[in-house]
Order: sequence, then C-alpha cells, then structure tokens
Amino acid sequence: MIFPFLWLISSSLKSQLEIFNYPPTWIPNPPIFQNYVDAMTFRPFPLYLRNSLAIAILNVIAVVTSSSLCAYGFARIRFWGREFWFGIVIATLLLPNIVTLVPQFIIFTRLGWVNSILPLTIPIFFGGGAFNIFLLRQFFRTIPEELADAARIDGCSEFGIYWRIMMPLSKPALITVSIFTFLAAWNDLIGPLVYLRTPETYTVAIGLAQFRGAMTTRWDLQMAAAAIMVLPVIVLFFFAQRYFIKGIVMTGLKG
Repeated sequence: MIFPFLWLISSSLKSQLEIFNYPPTWIPNPPIFQNYVDAMTFRPFPLYLRNSLAIAILNVIAVVTSSSLCAYGFARIRFWGREFWFGIVIATLLLPNIVTLVPQFIIFTRLGWVNSILPLTIPIFFGGGAFNIFLLRQFFRTIPEELADAARIDGCSEFGIYWRIMMPLSKPALITVSIFTFLAAWNDLIGPLVYLRTPETYTVAIGLAQFRGAMTTRWDLQMAAAAIMVLPVIVLFFFAQRYFIKGIVMTGLKG
C-alpha cells in the first residue's frame, strides 16, 4: 500500500523530464520543492482546499446525525414491518448512483441550488446512506438491551436513550462512518463537476483535473498537488486508526 504513496512523493519533487526517466529513480536529483509552491499558485488551491473541507465536514455531520437516528430505529424500536423496511433500505445499495444523477440534477436546478454546495450537502441530512445505516445498526445491536431497559425505568425518553447511552458507547462505529464519509466527499469528482460552475466554488478534485490540458500536462505540479490532497486523509487516519479498526471489527465487517 505504501509503494504508490512513496512514488507520488518522489515524483512530486522531480522535474517533468526526470519523472519519465528510464530506468526510473526513487531519489530526485536535485529535489525540487518549488513544485509545491508552484502547484499552490498555479490554481487557487487554498480556496479549493477550503471548499473541499467545508463540504466534507458538513457531510460528516449530516451522515453521523441522520444515519445514527435511522440505525437506532431499526435496531431498537419495534414497529410494524421493521425488517421489511430495513430490507428496502439495504436494497438501495444495488442502485448505482449514476442512475439517479439526471433526476437529481433536474430537481436541484429547479430549486436553484446549482453552483452552490447545497446539492452536495443538504440531501445527505435525509438518511445518511444505506451502508452507514447498516453499519451503525449492527453496532447498536451489540449493546446490551438491559442498559436501555434500566434507562426507561428511570424515566429516560427514547431520544434520551439514543443520545445519552447509545451515542457515547458507539464512538468506534461513529468514527468509522465519519472516516468513510470524509474520504468519499474529499475524493468526489462527479458531484462537484456536475453542480459547481464557477472557480470560486471548485473543490480540490476539480483543481487536480485542471492540471491536465489538451496539449500538455504538468505532471510535476499535479503530483505535488496530489500529495497535498492526500495529506489530510493520512492525518485523519493516523489519529483515528485505533477507533477505525475497532469499529470495523465490532460491526462484523472484517474479512
């Protein structure tokens, strides 16, 4: 896994010609740190980073809030047809996102949301995604029901049980869902490419695509920009690694 990352860092410090040298070399001679400065000024990358970060953080808040509420309902609240409706939710995983792209675009155009981050954030507050609901439901089912029964005897409401008992005990699963959501929003190219029209609203993924021209491509700057784009993901995984692995294991998703 580390080989592509090392190749990316090495290429980001090389000149255009040195990147394509054969046989390839791992250590740049000399290392060109100016590539990082040029990559940041070639396009307004600080602005792109800010836009991507805003969309990713809003996505994480939306998914954690909505999917945990849905998952709690499917895991702990008994209602008619619970398993049937949960099966319908899981069945939506079979529907490719590209199939709903056109009707969604028509709806958001009529709402006047195009060229803003609203189509990339607001819909996620309504459900949070079938996979996230499934993952959190599996985790909630591992928490002893006796804790909820004791809280009900003490007069705690159903929302109080969800908020005061389930959520604090579900940190590993919530962090796992947050990492998956952050990665999906951070790396998303299709959504921003469809809904964002002006450079002021572009994200990092669109900025990276702009390094590729019809006549020439600045591979040295693209590699430097890609290394900067990967950095927040590595920092996030480094700090959340312990909870991420625990969440995967306790929800039964390990191989």
